[in-house]
This record gives sequence, structure tokens and C-alpha cells, in this order.
Amino acid sequence: MCKGNTNFSNEQAQTDFLELFEVKKKVEMSFSAPELSSLGGLSLLTKSARNSDFLNRLSCQIKDWRNPDLIVHTMLDLVRQRVLQIAAGYEDADDCDLLRHDPMLKLAVGHTPEERDLCSQPTMTRLENHLSHRELWNIGNLFVNHFISSYKEEPDRIVLDLDDSNSNAYGAQQLTLFNNYYGEYCYMPLFIFEAQSQRLVLPLLRPGRVNKQTNVCGLLKKLISRLREHWKHTVIIIRGDAMFSSHEFMEWAMSQPRLHYIFGYKAYKPLQKLVESWREDVVQRYKETQEEIKEYHAIEYAAANWKCKQWTVVKIEHTEQGCQTRFIVTDMKEKTAKRLYEKDYCKRADCELYIKEMKDGLRADRMSCNKFSANQFRLFLHAAAYVILLDAKQKLFRKTEMVNVTIQTFRQKLILMPVKITEMKTKIKLEYQRDNPMRYKLRRALVFM
Repeated sequence: MCKGNTNFSNEQAQTDFLELFEVKKKVEMSFSAPELSSLGGLSLLTKSARNSDFLNRLSCQIKDWRNPDLIVHTMLDLVRQRVLQIAAGYEDADDCDLLRHDPMLKLAVGHTPEERDLCSQPTMTRLENHLSHRELWNIGNLFVNHFISSYKEEPDRIVLDLDDSNSNAYGAQQLTLFNNYYGEYCYMPLFIFEAQSQRLVLPLLRPGRVNKQTNVCGLLKKLISRLREHWKHTVIIIRGDAMFSSHEFMEWAMSQPRLHYIFGYKAYKPLQKLVESWREDVVQRYKETQEEIKEYHAIEYAAANWKCKQWTVVKIEHTEQGCQTRFIVTDMKEKTAKRLYEKDYCKRADCELYIKEMKDGLRADRMSCNKFSANQFRLFLHAAAYVILLDAKQKLFRKTEMVNVTIQTFRQKLILMPVKITEMKTKIKLEYQRDNPMRYKLRRALVFM
């Protein structure tokens, strides 16, 4: 959208542009078009967000510290504006200055195009830096509650995937620490997704260097206790890589009904000795046949600091790159070793795709505030954008190919579309491109809503 006066006349513009286009007709340029926006698809996200009431409940967790007599933009306005901007691909607070005049974003926030402009970057930055630890705690609880309420009835089974990813530091930011694995200063946010539905349960910002096993145990206990308040009979499976295999949590989980776990486990020397004979046999057979070999075994194993033995699955694979041995630990003894590894554990990799959606599609790794609490709130805002986008895809486009596209593709096809907006006395008219290739899908979704 373009606003403002030009410093040159239409005649000058015509002369300047004649040389750019190889056409026989004169080319004229002016800034006199009615209200236009490139965010025509925000209507889908707006309705989806209001149906769930998620953004309204999020804004209610933030105590407004401002003078009531001087408030221009409500807290709900600020939250809607920021989250919808992120969903549309404008992830920085600086983008508020760019989009505060956009008529479609105004409509999405809840104002007509002729009403006041939306908030500027300084206003949004003050919001990001003002949240207390209590408010952040309440917003985290809100994400969990929203996940629970997204099910119409108690599910039979859920699979919670845990994984983290680095978010690079942009300077001397609070609690950014050097991470040896990534070789840089960063944050290490933790994401918990439900594997079968792709729903985000909780995003949690953490320092760049943490003890995953120690920190995850208390978090999982609180999360599962919250789920059990609503779902008494649901089978809950916790899944993660070797960095999350906390023996404290595993021992606690074994005492809980309908709670199971499956974690990767590091190939420590005592464990390698137990499977050495199997490994030697695989190596010998490969030498004889030169054919790839993959086999699975299961044993009971207890590390020195474990109180009880765990069911441990070993995968031994020999290819032309050599022989590799990998382990997982679980309490699900009734399944075969091969099924546990290939069907149950390896599906954990889908969580990495969801995190990739958060980072590539929504730029959730843009943690550029100085304060740790401000960056946690920013992560929540990006997570909120993920929530409403997923809701829109799954509810408005179920049984279509759009339900499986990436966030970037969904945005390009259905959000970033031009629209002409005309405000009349009794109505506001939205005019989309006549030959818009997505017009039937857009119309179907709007009718469904």
C-alpha cells in the first residue's frame, strides 16, 4: 500500500516511465488509487482467530500499565496487530511502521480503514519489554489450555514430541550463552508438539547452554499433571532424543498409569560392551556378503545411577560407511524391537519439521530483544501465529491439498493477495482480483466460516 504525496507531477512521471516499457501507448503514473492492500487473505486468519478466541485470551493475561486516559490502542489491538503481522510474514516490530496504515490489517484488528492508524514500532517495543514473569507464566498456561480445548472430547492417545533448536544471538542479550554443539552464542528454545495433530503444546525459551535432562523432568511432570486434570483415561506417550532421557523422569513415569516414554540414549561404553557380540556378528556377515545389514535387539539395562532397569532397544546397521550402533530406552515392552525403533521412535523426526515451520515460516528465531523476558514474549507471539495458521489450515481447508502445504506456501497463495477496499456509508467492500487462481478456495473457506 502506498500513501502520501509525490514530489513530481503525473506529466513528469509519464516522461520518466516511457523508456521503461516497450508499448505503443502512453504510460502514466499517479498515487491516486483507492485503498489497496496486499494482505487480502488476512480475512481467513481473522475469523479463525476470533472463533477460537485465542488472541483475546492471550491479551487478557497482560496487565495494562498505561494511563487509561491516554490509551489509544487496546491491549487486544496490540496483540492482534503483532500476531497477524507475523503470520503475514512481517516478523519484526519495525514492520508496525510499515503496516500501520494498511486497510486490511486495520479490518483484521477490528477497525475500519478510515479510523485511526494502528500502533507504531515504539509502542509495540514497549509492550514486548514490559511483561512480568507472572504474566509470561500465565501465557504459557494459556498455550497448554488452548491445546486441551482444541479437542472436542478426550482423545484416546496423544504423542508429545520434545525437541529444541538454536536461536542465534544478535548481540549481548540476556542469558545468551555459548553452545559447544552449535559453536556460537544463542538461545535454546524448547518446543513440545503433539505428533498426530501437529498442534503446538508449549514453546519455552531457554538459555543457550542448559542441562536438558534436569530441566525437562520438572516441566514434564507439571505438564502431565495439567493434562490429567482434564483427561483421566488418555494414553500419553512422551518422545525425545537422547538429550532428554532423564532417568528421574523415567522412574517417575513408570509409576503413572497410562503414561509411556521412548527416548534416544547415548552409546556409553558399558552399554556397548553388552551388545559387542551382536555387533561383531554383523561386521563379520557384512565382510562375507558385502550387503547392507540392519537388525534390532532388546535387553534390560540399568546405568549406575538408575534405580531400576529399562527396556533398551539396540539398532545395529552396517553399510558401506561402516557399522553404527544406536540405542533407545522405553517402557513399552509389549512391542517388537524393530517396531519400537522404526515406527515409534523414528517418527520423532516430524517434530523437527514443525520447528522448521516455526523458524523458516514464521521466523520464530528472531530473538533480538535485550531482555530474556522480552524474547520469551516474542517467542509466544510467533507461537500464537503458528496456532492460528494451523487452525485455519486444518479447519477451513480440511480434505484439500492446502491442509498439508507449508506456512510459506499457504501465505503466498492465500494471505498475500491484492485486494481493493472501499468504505461506504453502510458497508465495506472488498474486491479481489477477478482471475485470482485461489478465488474458489478463498470463497469456499469464507462460506465455511
